[in-house]
Amino acid sequence: MFRKIGFLMAALLTGLVVSAADELKILTVGNSFADSAFRYLPKVAESAGCKILMDRANLGGCPLDRHWKLVEANEKNPADKAYHGKKYSLKDMLQKEKWDIVTVQQASHLSWKPESYEPYLTNLIDYIRKYAPTAEIVIQQTWAYRFDDNRYKGWKIGQQEMYDKLTQAYRKAAEAHKLRVIPTGYAVQLGREKQPVKYQPYDPASLKGLKYPDALPSEAGSWVTGLSWWKRKDGWKLHKDPAHLNRRGDYLQACVWFALLYNRPTSEIKFVPKEVTPEDAKFIRELAQEAVDTYKQVETK
Repeated sequence: MFRKIGFLMAALLTGLVVSAADELKILTVGNSFADSAFRYLPKVAESAGCKILMDRANLGGCPLDRHWKLVEANEKNPADKAYHGKKYSLKDMLQKEKWDIVTVQQASHLSWKPESYEPYLTNLIDYIRKYAPTAEIVIQQTWAYRFDDNRYKGWKIGQQEMYDKLTQAYRKAAEAHKLRVIPTGYAVQLGREKQPVKYQPYDPASLKGLKYPDALPSEAGSWVTGLSWWKRKDGWKLHKDPAHLNRRGDYLQACVWFALLYNRPTSEIKFVPKEVTPEDAKFIRELAQEAVDTYKQVETK
């Protein structure tokens, strides 16, 4: 009861009054960090008795500036299409359905750089409003990489600093355009802090000399794919992915999207992925709800 009252008060203060939804049509304009929402969100929504239609204008690693350049190229040459195997332009995708929600986001490697967002985000928002005028545009806050991403060294920042900077950048974008934010990145960060079994960082030097099938450092408590052995043509190779969500991360993302976009409690979700234990799934659903309830949305009016 108190959580519902608190949410209502926050909604009134920010101009956010969103009714619960039973059915949504969602289009994502993004990259792989939006693709991962497709893994479980349909099953999550359907398990709660809701209907969903999802489609994507996503390209791997695609930042806002590239999405906009692809729009410009298509406007000059309508045959120049970028999405779904070069069968659709962004205009095509926006007009394909009467979308309830269109999500946008920055590519993760640029998410912490506020100067990378504009003018491309503004251009895309104007374009979306032109060709999907009834859709609500929502920003997905992406997440910070794990500590072992090699890019941190070149960037001269760490995991916490990446998170702090991307949070500020997304908030600045949301304030400028008066848009709601899907707080996926906040949920992941909250999970890193609050989960009962916390991920234990390893010494990168310990990976040197490892050969298949040597044991790898534990991934317990990780929200991202992390370390694994991959079979290649020339044998088994050590693969490291500190950026993309693993299955429990995918489930967290889906629960966050469900709670925010449908405005329904995650307690309604019945679906649990086979890769996630029932106990962990319960924690993840509660974590997603906490993230949605406590993330400070900007004024949208």
